[in-house]
Amino acid sequence: MSDAFGTLLPRLVTPVPGPRSHALADRLRAVESRNVTWLADDFPVFWEEALGANVRDADGNVFVDLTAAFGVALPGHRAPEVVRALEAQAGRLIHGMGDVHPPTAKVRLLEALAALMPWPDARTILTSSGSEAVEAALKTARLSSGRPGVVAFQGGYHGLTLGSLAATSRADFRAPVAERLYPGVVHLPFPVDTAPGAGGPVGRDPGTAEVGAVLARLDRLLDSGTPGGPVGTVIVEPVQARGGVRPLPQAFARALAERARRHGLVIVADEIFTGLGRCGAPLASPRVGLDPDIVCVGKVLGGGMPLSACVAPARVMDAWPASDGEALHTSTFLGHPLSCAAGEAVLALVAGGLAARAARLGEALVSGLEAALADLIEADRVALRSMGLLIGLELREADGRPRPGAGAAVAGRMLGRGWLVLPAGETGAVLELSPPAVLTGEQVAAAVRVVEEAVREELP
Repeated sequence: MSDAFGTLLPRLVTPVPGPRSHALADRLRAVESRNVTWLADDFPVFWEEALGANVRDADGNVFVDLTAAFGVALPGHRAPEVVRALEAQAGRLIHGMGDVHPPTAKVRLLEALAALMPWPDARTILTSSGSEAVEAALKTARLSSGRPGVVAFQGGYHGLTLGSLAATSRADFRAPVAERLYPGVVHLPFPVDTAPGAGGPVGRDPGTAEVGAVLARLDRLLDSGTPGGPVGTVIVEPVQARGGVRPLPQAFARALAERARRHGLVIVADEIFTGLGRCGAPLASPRVGLDPDIVCVGKVLGGGMPLSACVAPARVMDAWPASDGEALHTSTFLGHPLSCAAGEAVLALVAGGLAARAARLGEALVSGLEAALADLIEADRVALRSMGLLIGLELREADGRPRPGAGAAVAGRMLGRGWLVLPAGETGAVLELSPPAVLTGEQVAAAVRVVEEAVREELP
């Protein structure tokens, strides 16, 4: 058993949460808006240190992180390459003037990002968060297509700023500001792959539909338009991560590409969660047959620093007018030198084999889970869906319907045993695993055991 922090199995020295986490929760409650952090007797723990696949909380408890902090820490927490880049950059320049007198780090990052994109003439708008990247993409698509209508999908998550929130389907996020949201976004059901092993038969979840039925509805929209006008943009995740780890069926992706060519649609691939190695490739879109016109990336990109990007070929991005001294889409921290330095280090890791490592680790986890839960999978009590190192276990009732809250219940059990995981799906029926690509073999084997144990406790 390893004794090096970063490669440890859980080591709990207090109940979870411990007394210091409880005290910090009381302090947070007094100063933060109550809509932000869920505070309960058994949640959350407050982080103080992280390295590799380990997190240490304020009470000294060591956890294994199977979330990579919302998918960000794919290279591991405090990846050495990222830390060295940050230290070197911090000794020279911490802040610059990104759209006026740009830092040199911005140029290097944009060149490295362009080299990973599928177009030889990739152009980028840098942003700080996933929501901002989606905002930039929706603006770019509107300019390029010339049409204001947007098609998005149920279960999709694209951010919580007003423009991105209009494309996000979750009713609880939308309700407080519903009257402020752009009405020209129509949410179609997310199509389901009915092939064996794709997550189970159609009809179990009323929020899903077969490929042909969704395409028929899309065709009607292309004829009739949206309340905001004719359709010009389709925004889609190659894999709905927060929506329950649901890959886009290849048949739908191919049909969407054909309609884009015929109708002049701009396809935006939201790869903020799936991109830059998480799904076993620099981008997940080619893995599902999606041929996007715009790609949004983030999370992994900054290596823990706030950084995201909207990327497209010149034919799309040049719909923006050339700057005449005033940038039409910018921000104070655009091209922030520290974020750019971290991003450049991350992109070097992606180009150097991070995606392949994530693919191998994902295969190991999936094969272990398939063997451990074989009887529940066969009985349709568990559906396992994955792409690379993005894995979802949908827990189901005896009749095959998703079991509301089951993923959240399993995540709670695992937290008490020293494992950080998150639920996913609109009803919390899915357990989502998106760990760093630095898990040891010992951590993988232990993860499989504890997931099996917690799932079987939830599904007696």
